[in-house]
Amino acid sequence: MFESIAGIAIPDTALVREATTLVREAADDTLFHHSRRVFLWGSLKAAARGLQVDPELAYVGGLFHDLGLTPSYATKNRRFELDGAEAARGFLLDHGRSERDARDVWLAIALHTTPEVPLHLAPEVAVVTLGVETDVLGLDLDEITEKQRDEVVAAHPRPDFKNRILRAFYQGMADRPDTTFGTMNDDVLARFDPSFTRTDFVDIVQGNAWPE
Repeated sequence: MFESIAGIAIPDTALVREATTLVREAADDTLFHHSRRVFLWGSLKAAARGLQVDPELAYVGGLFHDLGLTPSYATKNRRFELDGAEAARGFLLDHGRSERDARDVWLAIALHTTPEVPLHLAPEVAVVTLGVETDVLGLDLDEITEKQRDEVVAAHPRPDFKNRILRAFYQGMADRPDTTFGTMNDDVLARFDPSFTRTDFVDIVQGNAWPE
């Protein structure tokens, strides 16, 4: 059944329906509604910037981007972004999308916590970061009208979202703290876990095996 939110059409395809079901079953309300908003915000901003984005790929990128925070998809030894990226890549290949398409969505998810870089890659990569930066960081909200914001939030509410998403980040990374090195994710662990010690890049450089 056709669905449109704030002027953004949700693709009415089997792939999209199955992606929705998969994420709805794996994620709680906070992550599910956040992921749908990421697709919507990213699509609105991409349109405002004149980017042509494949809607199926944008949808899977948005829906799967935090899947690595869920118990069903989280691993113990790699960044949560890679867990979601791998799940999305396999899902797209299983549904007949090309290796290039799957790779672009892999990059979109793997890089969504890496500032700036995704915006210089394919639109299907950029769209996820645009959505995440809008929903989590509140960046460039002036690119989205008040009416559009109201329609998206009416469809996908964000009660106490700031606190809930930070808690979801922490719960998804607490048992693999070493994977946060070199990312903004260690800020989350430092805030919620007083025993967390950041790995220091300078210490690694100065203390490595080179003799000088």
